Amino acid sequence: MSIKKKAVSVIIPTLNESLNLEILVSKINQYLKKNIYEIIIVDDNSVDGSKEVLSKLKKKNQYLRFYIRNKSPDLSQSCQLGFRKSKFDNIIVMDGDLQHDPKYLPIMINLFFSKKNDFLIATRNFSKEIMGEPRFILSFILVKIINVLLGYRTADPMSGFFIFKKSIYLRNKSRLYGLGFKILFDLLYAEIDFLLIKEFPFKFNNRKYHKSKMNFKILYILVKMIMFYFKKKFFRL
Repeated sequence: MSIKKKAVSVIIPTLNESLNLEILVSKINQYLKKNIYEIIIVDDNSVDGSKEVLSKLKKKNQYLRFYIRNKSPDLSQSCQLGFRKSKFDNIIVMDGDLQHDPKYLPIMINLFFSKKNDFLIATRNFSKEIMGEPRFILSFILVKIINVLLGYRTADPMSGFFIFKKSIYLRNKSRLYGLGFKILFDLLYAEIDFLLIKEFPFKFNNRKYHKSKMNFKILYILVKMIMFYFKKKFFRL
């Protein structure tokens, strides 16, 4: 496979992550220096000075572009904007809070391109110590529900750290639920054909700044998404 075909677009949806951005971009540049890549940060109109930090970073980083969404925060919408703006055929999605360590990127890229994979999913170590007991229990239950109702596709369908072929988004974008905060889940179950999926267990870092953005609104949207695909599956919608 040519070097150009191995090029990747790193899409990072952010909301109030100004304290992490400089470290994150620096680490991505460090670990991807042997790759052809671009970094696209899509910010959900943060109020913590993220725009100013991004403007400074862009001046120093030739591979960085950023976009500001002046709408209600929605990770899925942010990711899709990044997909549309990306120039490469292979896309990496990762969070901006440093829980997804950029040191794994070269390993993930090599695994993804080692065979003709559609997805390489970094599966989280479901740990009470790292995730916190409430989030651990909730994530465990939701994954079980998804796999039972919709069929098993991966051990962690709600991971936010993965690589996939952009063509999967392009052919399924009209089928996506399209809203919410679990874009991997949306992409996996919008696809009706068989997918070649490889998994990569990784260590989920502790959050350094701020708290998890998980709340009842996010949970409600996720439950609606599960029911959306459940109806599609059993009523052939």
